[in-house]
Amino acid sequence: MTEDQEAELEEQADDVEEAAADEDAEEAEGLQHGAFVEIDYTAYTADGDQLVDTTDPDVAEEEGVDDQGQEFKPRTIVLGEGHIFDGVEEALVGSEVGDSGTVTIPAEEAFGEYDADDVQTVSAEKIDEDDRYPGANVQVDGQQGYISTIIGGRARVDFNHPLAGEDVEYEYEILDEVDDREQQAAGLFEMYLGMEPELWIETDEVEEEVPVEPDEDDEDAEPEFETETVEKETVYLEATPQMTMNQQWMMGKQQIGQQIIDQIGVDRVIVQETIDGMGMGGMGGMMGGMGGMGDEDIEAALEDADIDADEIVDELEGADE
Repeated sequence: MTEDQEAELEEQADDVEEAAADEDAEEAEGLQHGAFVEIDYTAYTADGDQLVDTTDPDVAEEEGVDDQGQEFKPRTIVLGEGHIFDGVEEALVGSEVGDSGTVTIPAEEAFGEYDADDVQTVSAEKIDEDDRYPGANVQVDGQQGYISTIIGGRARVDFNHPLAGEDVEYEYEILDEVDDREQQAAGLFEMYLGMEPELWIETDEVEEEVPVEPDEDDEDAEPEFETETVEKETVYLEATPQMTMNQQWMMGKQQIGQQIIDQIGVDRVIVQETIDGMGMGGMGGMMGGMGGMGDEDIEAALEDADIDADEIVDELEGADE
């Protein structure tokens, strides 16, 4: 068999594989990877003793976690992006809006098996004095854990996840498939930050410097650029004080922004901060304390306050003496 015949056979095999993949995609029913879905869920440890997570405000109130500054309501996730445990995601793929069910996630796929080697004895000096008590969450040598016991100058610190070794049972309901891109972006921000910011999507014309194709005959040509007007689809976002102080945003705004760009299919994210006027007419001259007021204005102000300027001068001179 010649090389041309082998290449032709390989090309035909590739065509068959592509056709089969396209056929499988057409036959696939229900929600698939890449779909934005709005879900309600509640997860407890399998023995039912401990709440793991919930979107239900009634459950949150009953469990006494409704005062943690988190809003409990349906959550938007993207299938195939690891936004929820794999076992739950597998149950969602192929389902339809309105479907519900229960999935048990084994410990090793949830928060890991409990490892006795992750319980270590450390010097209490490595722990802040205010945190030297059983149950305190602490960070030691870059590891997060909690104190199980503390005696004298030694602390027993458990670096396992608090839910390590626990199977987790998820109850879920698929409420909707989210097609609106602004709702998709808002849902993702809420998932990452625990808050839903005000945002909108616009297409802007932006001037950019783009490289000019060099002359093939000139190997030593310097790179050249020209200005070109391009369209950029932009997610605009209002930066509220709550968002500005959000720890997740402060630590990972670049990564979060890139996730929004990739998953929503926009070109950029612009965060806008608005500073409103305080209605004080400006600060005037800070050093003078009454900056911006002339002598006549000061005298008028003193008269309105029924203050004798001469008496003030006399008192100041008396104080100097």
